[in-house]
Amino acid sequence: MMLSEESLKKIDKELTKYPEESFRSAIMSALTIAQQEKKWLSPDVIEFVADYIGIPPVQAYEVATFYNMYDLKPVGKYKLQVCTNLPCALQGGVNTAEYLKKKLGIELGETTSDGKFTLIEGECLGACGDAPVLLLNNHKMCSFMTEGAIDKMLAELN
Repeated sequence: MMLSEESLKKIDKELTKYPEESFRSAIMSALTIAQQEKKWLSPDVIEFVADYIGIPPVQAYEVATFYNMYDLKPVGKYKLQVCTNLPCALQGGVNTAEYLKKKLGIELGETTSDGKFTLIEGECLGACGDAPVLLLNNHKMCSFMTEGAIDKMLAELN
């Protein structure tokens, strides 16, 4: 099996939310569950999930490649997604990205050699009033990310 019984049960639970002819509506949840188990979505995992819920693999690929929350290659233990869209950029989002690149010694889209941090540029994270912002591991919004706040966060993660 490509996924554990536990993950398949979680996907099955998501499928109960939709009539059978609309199972494709569960693709986002199913991919998220698969990624939680596997840590990233390989082509084999994406195709397995698509087959499992009964949709063409291309539909699963469309979702997986559209959203930043899906990792199509291995990422570090901590994935830092920095918003650099205009509202955040005007409040220092680009500076935040540059500071993180310097501190971590990597470029956007790269992972540190120890596998600890992956830094990516993200689209709007919906927290313009808290700019500059970053999203930690797709779940924790970090607001007002000044250099001091970044240093504190990195110290806590190390």
